[in-house]
Amino acid sequence: MDNKQPFEELSLYPNILIQEIFNSTVEGIMITDREMKILLVNAAFETVTGYSLNEVKGKTPSILQSGKQSPLFYKKMWNEIKTNGVWRGEIWNKRKSGELYPEWLSIESIANSDGEITHYFGIFSDISRKKIVEKEIEELTSTDHLTNLMNRNSYNKLLDDLIQVSTLSSSKHAILFIDLDRFKQINETLGTEIGDLILTEVANRIQPIVKSQDLFARYGGDEFLLTRSNIGHQKEAALFAKEVLKLLNKPFYIKENEIYITSSIGISFYPQDGEEVEKLIHKADKAMYFAKQNGRNQYAFYFEDLKKDAKRILLLEAELRKAIQKKEFDIHYQPKISLDTQQVIGVEALVRWRNDQLGFVSPAEFIPYAEDTGLIIPLSEVIIEKVCLDIIEWRIQNVYHLPVSVNIAALHFQQDDFIERINSIIMQHNCSPQQLELELTERTVMKDAEDVVNKLIKLKSMGFKISIDDFGTGYSSLSYLNRFPLNYLKIDSSFIQQIASLQDKQAIVDSIILMAHRLHIKVVAEGVETKDQLKLLTEMGCDIIQGYYFSKPIPSLELLDFLELWDIHKQERNI
Repeated sequence: MDNKQPFEELSLYPNILIQEIFNSTVEGIMITDREMKILLVNAAFETVTGYSLNEVKGKTPSILQSGKQSPLFYKKMWNEIKTNGVWRGEIWNKRKSGELYPEWLSIESIANSDGEITHYFGIFSDISRKKIVEKEIEELTSTDHLTNLMNRNSYNKLLDDLIQVSTLSSSKHAILFIDLDRFKQINETLGTEIGDLILTEVANRIQPIVKSQDLFARYGGDEFLLTRSNIGHQKEAALFAKEVLKLLNKPFYIKENEIYITSSIGISFYPQDGEEVEKLIHKADKAMYFAKQNGRNQYAFYFEDLKKDAKRILLLEAELRKAIQKKEFDIHYQPKISLDTQQVIGVEALVRWRNDQLGFVSPAEFIPYAEDTGLIIPLSEVIIEKVCLDIIEWRIQNVYHLPVSVNIAALHFQQDDFIERINSIIMQHNCSPQQLELELTERTVMKDAEDVVNKLIKLKSMGFKISIDDFGTGYSSLSYLNRFPLNYLKIDSSFIQQIASLQDKQAIVDSIILMAHRLHIKVVAEGVETKDQLKLLTEMGCDIIQGYYFSKPIPSLELLDFLELWDIHKQERNI
């Protein structure tokens, strides 16, 4: 409809038809004159706000204002309407009952044939239910429901908040990384039920000595993180660590079993060892491994060159640089299975490195080091190039259109010329962006949302698929997801491991799948290892499965064999 002559156009249709459409739509509609005096509202408006037409006619929309938006918010909104003729966004309003509610609102101006504004109309929908679901999921993903401690997600966010506040003062904090010794043996010998009860008891023993301003979390598995805030001296952290060790040295009496465990604790300090959450946790983790390697049942402070001796660090850097130059890496691929079609619909590329002097070097060792030194950028580009070469080889073997997902490091993605460099590699090897999926972590996409959105939109327009990796381990809000042009959401394996034994884990995964589907995003579950996990994920409507239940990461040639024999593998797995 032409904005300049809306009523002339409407006059061509019977009034009863227009009235029927106006009152049957589920969105609320309000029409005002040029002075913003309300002329007409529809039935949905009355239902949502609680006001009848007679109660609001002649009044301005300010009757609905909640007070949650500042005058500056409304000033910007009306500037946009005057400039562009339209404004759309999320806003809080107030019902007649006084209840506040969120709505998605679109306001447009109507002009006559001379270009003069004659009316305004607003169309809105109540998004309260959407907000409730988001809040429920936020709560589910902020607490570890085995121990009732905060989880990794909450801990990272609150520690980051604490650091931000501390930059304005001279406050010092200690980060303690607590890991139970030989806990895996207990799980394997006595079962995961006993193991879970021990983890709960560990939390219960430590909790009474935690101060109200401290942060205490189960970080994953048998790992706990504790921030001792506002310490005066490092000795305070040492005394606290000794107290934790003493508490955990006492026997655990679980279901007629008398069990003894010990723990290893690593300690880093803010701001001495860093001013970023990841760096402080990483250094506390390294100190913990030092304590474990030197006899267990003790604590250790972080200091430089802690985990590896200086010779190994120098050798690692020298050999890594050579390997990048010579492209001496292997790529293994882990299949992804569609639960809808029961076919292999893609693979994830994972890098492996075997060195003449260092032997097999775990990605857990060389990738963090590459990230710390900036070598992750050329390393990532070598990985992408090798993936392209494998794709070419697959074509020769008559395997076409098999999508490959590649993990993109935050530092690499943040480079100004990231898109140009990755596109150059793909074009050089005559590969299509449509065959590649870029996996980014939550933390990467949340650092500079506006810039990230623009970059992702451009990548998607080029044909790349976009995925959020390890979802649930960062601290982003699900409400942000609809801002990103995502194809896939990959649920972190830590959520999948216990869905068959813990209903709370099931609730989290089920809620994430529900929300993702409402946003038209497909869900990938990684780390699937058992038939029970597969069955539950199928019932929840998960789209894609990845994990050892189907296949470990395998070299390119083995992958071709796997694809050829997939029907046999499928029968063996009973899917």
